[in-house]
Amino acid sequence: MITAGLVEALAGIVGARHVRTAPAERVTYARDGLPTHRRVPAVVVLPGSREEVIAVVRLLAAHGVPVVPRGAGTGLSGGALADGSAVLLVLTRLNRILGVDPKNRIALVEPGVVNARLSVAAAPHGLYYAPDPSSQTACTLGGNVAENAGGPHCLKYGVTAQHVLALEVVLGDGRVVELGSPGGEPWGPDLVGLFVGSEGNFGIATRIAVRLLPLPRAVRTLLADFTSLRTAGEAVSAVIASGIVPAALEMMDQSCVRAVEDSVYAAGYPRDAAAVLLVELDGGSEAAVTADAETIQSVLREHGARSTRTAADARERERLWQGRKKAFGAMGRLSRDLVVQDAVVPRSTLPDVLETIARIAATYQLTVSNVFHAGDGNLHPNISFDGRVPGLKARVDAASTEIMEACIAVGGTITGEHGVGLDKLRYMPLIFDAESLTAMRAVRRVWDPEERVNPGKVVPVHACREWSGIGTRNAERGTRNPIAPSSSTFPIPTSALAP
Repeated sequence: MITAGLVEALAGIVGARHVRTAPAERVTYARDGLPTHRRVPAVVVLPGSREEVIAVVRLLAAHGVPVVPRGAGTGLSGGALADGSAVLLVLTRLNRILGVDPKNRIALVEPGVVNARLSVAAAPHGLYYAPDPSSQTACTLGGNVAENAGGPHCLKYGVTAQHVLALEVVLGDGRVVELGSPGGEPWGPDLVGLFVGSEGNFGIATRIAVRLLPLPRAVRTLLADFTSLRTAGEAVSAVIASGIVPAALEMMDQSCVRAVEDSVYAAGYPRDAAAVLLVELDGGSEAAVTADAETIQSVLREHGARSTRTAADARERERLWQGRKKAFGAMGRLSRDLVVQDAVVPRSTLPDVLETIARIAATYQLTVSNVFHAGDGNLHPNISFDGRVPGLKARVDAASTEIMEACIAVGGTITGEHGVGLDKLRYMPLIFDAESLTAMRAVRRVWDPEERVNPGKVVPVHACREWSGIGTRNAERGTRNPIAPSSSTFPIPTSALAP
């Protein structure tokens, strides 16, 4: 229970100005990037250091109060929302880049560091951080770790999990553990891999060691347009079949293109195209990248591209990418509310799935815009609507369910990078049976036996086949939480890192 005394104690840790209790202040945090879920936290706390995070978590554990970690709030699954029984722990003040080690290509950061800022800091060393969510100018690395965030360039370079080397984590009871190693070679179970993508269910990352990559010496960005969605989808498979893996391969349909071109993010996309593909190639030599670009242009033309063009310079390349990365914002022009899904399907099924989505949209008389990571089949169908219209939200929910079912039917899954959170809880039983869901919950209990960290997310408890007495049996065996607390400093000493 959250009492006045508890609020006063929280203020004693982080300072009164960093504890938000007024209704207007708390409502600010009632939503994330997906506007269809709303929960108002009881209290919002903004710690300014790892020591304050630890103290706050220990205090809440002593009072049995749930805690929900949150970064910049750009998530798209309702995963960082807290209700009136919980404290929302906002980590944006922990925003220091603790160091960059150019020799070993490692950076050590706090969870509130904005994604794009890390690449800016690494650039003088000829390095960058590869995962690039579309919200990278706002989203934080702690949130990226929680969601295992992707992005356009993860086609070639992999998602967040492939770039996190080590973590310092505060567990739900306030203990601090260290996971992974600075060399990226874990000993024992891959606990870093388990933690990344756990959506705040396992604990709170307070320090993150990530791998940096050398800046590519050559880059080519291509834009191709098509007269049908099916042809564009078929071209995606043809590009991958060519044996050349682009750094990024993105698709936008006509609805999305027009929303972008009507906005301040206009990128010069052809408004009459049924779909456009944005393809980026990079590498270590101009000659090799130029040859790959010529091959890909030929493949695109052979598979129905009406026209192709190459960005003439860095400025044009940036303009083309701005249109893609700001597409979600541009779609705010279409209607008051927006639902975005996040299914993943085999590339070969893209043409059929896109046509199925179009049929579903027509059946429910809805506007659906597609902008997505075509290279790895990660779909983002966006449904624009006005939630104030009676009955419209029910149609949107029904259409969303049919879209997800269609993706599952072709061998897909329900999320590629946005996470389950609250929004996709209803879909989990479509792909996991009761035993699997129960096993997931058991893994969570190893990290957080009381299930107080970000409760009610990811695993639909009602669909689990409960393992009665699990906590008691583990406690009797002395293994209620086998993750050993840290007794040493973080494995990457900050003294070894260049400021």
